[in-house]
Amino acid sequence: MKTDARSERLGKEPIIPLVLKLSLPGILAMTAQSLYSIIDSIFIGQYSTEAISSLALFFPLEMILIGISVGTGVGATSLISRLLGADDLEDASQAGSQALFLAALASLMLTVVGFFFTPNLVSLFAEDEVLIAKASSYSRIVLTCSYSFFLPIISNHVLRGEGNTFLPMLNIFWGAGINIILDPLMIFGIGFFPEMGLQGAALATVIARSLSGVMIIYLIVGDKIELNISLKHFSLRLDLIREIYRVGFPAMIMQFMASFMLGGMNRILAQFSSEAIAVGGIYFRLQSFVLMPIFGIKQGYLPLIGYNYSHNKPGRVKKGLFSNVLFAFLITTSGMLIFQFAPEKLLRLFSSDPELINIGVTALRNISPAYPIIGPAIIISATFQAIGRGVPSLIQSFFRQMVLLLPLMYFLGSFWGLSYLWYAFPISELGNIIIALPWLYFTLKKELNDPSQNPIQATHASKKTKKAESLE
Repeated sequence: MKTDARSERLGKEPIIPLVLKLSLPGILAMTAQSLYSIIDSIFIGQYSTEAISSLALFFPLEMILIGISVGTGVGATSLISRLLGADDLEDASQAGSQALFLAALASLMLTVVGFFFTPNLVSLFAEDEVLIAKASSYSRIVLTCSYSFFLPIISNHVLRGEGNTFLPMLNIFWGAGINIILDPLMIFGIGFFPEMGLQGAALATVIARSLSGVMIIYLIVGDKIELNISLKHFSLRLDLIREIYRVGFPAMIMQFMASFMLGGMNRILAQFSSEAIAVGGIYFRLQSFVLMPIFGIKQGYLPLIGYNYSHNKPGRVKKGLFSNVLFAFLITTSGMLIFQFAPEKLLRLFSSDPELINIGVTALRNISPAYPIIGPAIIISATFQAIGRGVPSLIQSFFRQMVLLLPLMYFLGSFWGLSYLWYAFPISELGNIIIALPWLYFTLKKELNDPSQNPIQATHASKKTKKAESLE
């Protein structure tokens, strides 16, 4: 079964215009996603400093939800794009169906965990009983409604696997708009809504994401996409699930490590003050605004590289890599300049607490030199995922967060204080890029020069041989 022109353009259109065409919807969508997370935090911060400190305790749990969603989604995107590159639409459609099945399964499991164990999970990241109680009230709602994370995020990744970045963009804008409208109504109690504080913020998030999930599932089961996904054609395919997680599981573990890192960071910052915890939470919200455009680029980048890698087109793979690294560098360097020259204005969006602002200005200025490195590092990690090599991305993440970042934060904070603790971020990013760049260079050099190293291409060649033998 042959793929149509929507996926074939990945191998034919000029690289830079195609990169822009594929990435722009993702950049807009992920920026919108980041914006409504920031607005969510701004409303919570204006409600109280204690509330935003409590929200920071949920971040490690949020990273687990995102880890399962993005891990499964990235694995599905990579597999679907490579199967389409091998002209196998039937298995590509089945791969999409398996991803949606995995989303439903994960939702069921996290609902049970969230209902029974939320306070136990939150208490892993802090000792302050008041903060734990407030964070638990927010976390339980989100965890028990985890389907609102899994279904829209994984479904959007399925669409990106066929090079469709426009519908996921519309879907994210839809959810973001609803969340921005509901947040102040449910947090502060405007109109007929009661004042619900943190619980109101959680309910607004769940409602918005649920409606986003309804919209994207409607689009997927219709006839507006290339893949043929429906319950009627679904059959459990363990071989495809294994292939999804061959790439997706390392990506998932990377997010789990980010969760562990955030939990460890909160523990370290708690030794200084609750304001320091709040600054850590605010920083990661602001960071998302800088990095989400890179993740938008990544959404267009994964199918582009996966498709051309499967077709063994080294020139297009290399040009796609270089152009996206350059775009990422320019975006994150711009973020560094903003954090250097306007940190106080950014922080005052969330709080007017003088101690919080004093800590936050130092944090943003000391962390932001890492940003020119972060953008290219994300694209390097995405390249490994696009070619079906998830383990190098996992090792990168482990080295950066577990070997460098957390130990450096503890060491610098213990010996030189809170102001120096933030330098752990640029040091760890520099160490990561020194390892990742040559690793990618030698991996691509080997695999692009030897097509037999390409697992999808080898599998597709085997299928062709068997089919030819059956016709003889």
